[in-house]
Amino acid sequence: MRLDINLATSPYEDVRRFWLRWGGLLAGLAIVTLVLVYAALAGWLAAAKDRSLIHQCEQQIAARDKQRQDAEAMLNRPENRSVRDRSEFLNDLFARKAFSWTKVFEDLEQVMPTHLHLVSIQPEMSPDHHLALKLVVAGESRERAIELVRNMEDSRRFQQTQIMQENLAGQQTPGDNVQVDISALYIPESAMTMRTTTAKRSAR
Repeated sequence: MRLDINLATSPYEDVRRFWLRWGGLLAGLAIVTLVLVYAALAGWLAAAKDRSLIHQCEQQIAARDKQRQDAEAMLNRPENRSVRDRSEFLNDLFARKAFSWTKVFEDLEQVMPTHLHLVSIQPEMSPDHHLALKLVVAGESRERAIELVRNMEDSRRFQQTQIMQENLAGQQTPGDNVQVDISALYIPESAMTMRTTTAKRSAR
């Protein structure tokens, strides 16, 4: 009779079976970990580049603001006030010269919805030397005026369009139920061309 006696101090373990069962899972987890580490590192590097670019842009903006403040301070000196006033006068004159009633009416005709018409229009210079328009329109409903504002916002000729006041229209013109005051900045075609040219020069 033969007896097999195990004299080992620890029980027998099948290591090969363990690695066959859990080795693939551990390898997969290791690969996933490496991918996550790589993605995190790539994101950190990209964020570092963005932070550097933002910092450069902030420095450029600060430099431009300082140049503008220095220029304004120089123009505000007593000996330079005549130059400043003349410059403001010429800028105002050029802006008014670029204003064309014919072109304004053509641009308004393209955005004016049906059952709405122009009652009056008044151009004036805004404090930042832009052509500001004050429009009074009348029509059958408030929705038509809102549609006009949306059309003007989508147009390249008008900016910062907003409704200033709404009133019930008189019955002088049949179908005019509401009268709406609208303000907007008008961008002439010459100014648009100048901005495009300046942008192309800056991009070079």
